[in-house]
Amino acid sequence: MGLFGNKKEGGMMDVIRCDEQEYLVWKWRPSGEANSTKKENAIRYGSSLRVKDGELAVFVYKKEGENQDFIMGPHDQTIKTANFPILTGIVGTAFGGASPFQAEIYFMNLSGNVQIKFGIPYFDVFDPRFADFAVPMAVRGTLTFNLTDYRAFIKLNRLINFELDDFKKQIKDAVTKNIKGVVANIPADNGIPVLQMERKIFEINDLVGKYLGPRLETDFGVNMKAFDIANIEADKESEGYIELRNVTAYQTKKRVTATTDNYIKNEEEMLRIQREEAQRAQKLQTEGMNMSAHQLNQQTDVAKTAAESLGKMGGGGSGGGGGAMDPGSMMASMAMGGAVGSGMAGAIGGMMGGMNQPNPTPPPTPQIQYSVSVNGQQSGPFGWPELQQMSQNGQLTKETYVWKQGMSEWAMAGQVQELAALFNAAPPPPPTTPGGPPPPPQ
Repeated sequence: MGLFGNKKEGGMMDVIRCDEQEYLVWKWRPSGEANSTKKENAIRYGSSLRVKDGELAVFVYKKEGENQDFIMGPHDQTIKTANFPILTGIVGTAFGGASPFQAEIYFMNLSGNVQIKFGIPYFDVFDPRFADFAVPMAVRGTLTFNLTDYRAFIKLNRLINFELDDFKKQIKDAVTKNIKGVVANIPADNGIPVLQMERKIFEINDLVGKYLGPRLETDFGVNMKAFDIANIEADKESEGYIELRNVTAYQTKKRVTATTDNYIKNEEEMLRIQREEAQRAQKLQTEGMNMSAHQLNQQTDVAKTAAESLGKMGGGGSGGGGGAMDPGSMMASMAMGGAVGSGMAGAIGGMMGGMNQPNPTPPPTPQIQYSVSVNGQQSGPFGWPELQQMSQNGQLTKETYVWKQGMSEWAMAGQVQELAALFNAAPPPPPTTPGGPPPPPQ
C-alpha cells in the first residue's frame, strides 16, 4: 500500500481547521464524509492542520486502547512524521503508513468565554428567629465560564456528540440548585435577616460565588470566570413577608422602649448620686467651719487664763513679799499671750476665709433634648440653644409637634410646660422719655 493508500480512501488533501464563531468543543469531519462512522474519521496523510491562538486540537485514536494527543495553537503545518512527531506511532505503526488513517479531531476553545443568564423563581427562605414565616425569594444574574484545564474537562465530558446548548443546560441546572441551597441557608449560617437580604446583595454574591466555583470545576471541568447576582427579590405581597415584617417591627419597638427606659433609669441614678455628693460636700464644709469656731473658743479660754495670771503678777500674787514683780513669770505670760493671740488670729482668718469661699457649684442639670416633626419629617434631637434659635426664626411654633424621651406620644410645643419660655416674648426696652417713665400701654 502506498503512502497515500487507495485513491478511494484518500482523495484530495484536507485543511483541518475550525471556522466556528461560537463554540466550546467542535468535532472536525473530512469534507463529504459526514454520517460515515469510519470515513468521517479518516485523516489523510499530508493534509494541513491549522490551530488558531487560543485553540486546542485534540487527536483521539485507537492504539492499544484509546489515546489522546494535543496540539496547542497557534499551529499551521502539513501532517508529516517529521514535523508532527505525535502521529508517528499512528501512521507508522498502527496503520503501516497507510492513508487515510483513523483519528477523531476535536477543536476546543480555550480563549472564549461562555455566558449563561439564570433566573431562579421564588423559593422559600426562613429567618431562624421566626421559623413560622416563609418568605418567597427570587434570584437573577449571569455566570461566565471558560476552559482552562482541558484534560480534566475531557475526563468529565464526552467529546463526541458534544452540544454546547445541552452543556449550558446542565450548567444552568447545577447553578440553580447550588444558589437555592446557599441562599436559603444564609440567614442561619451568616446571620443576615431575611428582610435585609435585598440590601446585602454584594455580600450574598460573594458567598454564593465562593461556594459555586469549586463545584463547577469538580463536576464539569470548567473555570468560573465571573459570577454576578443582579437582583435578589422578596415577594412583598406574600403572607409570610407581611407577617415577618410586622413581628420584626414589634420586636424592634420593644427593644427601643427597653433601651429608652434603661436610659431614663440611668439618668435618674446619676442625678441621685450627684445630689448626694453635693450634700456630702456641703456637710464637710459646715463641719470644718464648726471645728474652726471650737478651736477659737479654746484659744480664747487660754488667753483669758494667761491674762489673769499676768494681773496677779502685778499684785505680788506669787508669794514673793513686798509686792515685787517676778520678771520670769512676766516674760512667760507675755510669750503665752503672744502665741495665743497668733493662734486666734490664724483661726479667725481661717474661719473668715472659709466663710468667704464660694459654695461648691452643684452639678449641671441635664440638658433637654427634643425631636421636632415638621410636615411629617422628623429631625433632632435639639438642645435648648437650638430650640431658641428655631423659635426666633419661626421654624418652631406652638403648633409644632415635639417629643423627648419619657413622653408617651408627640405633643404640640405650646402644650409642653418646659418649652413655654420659648414663646413668651420679652417686651422691648422702654424708650427714654424726658421727665419720667413712658405711660403704660393702653
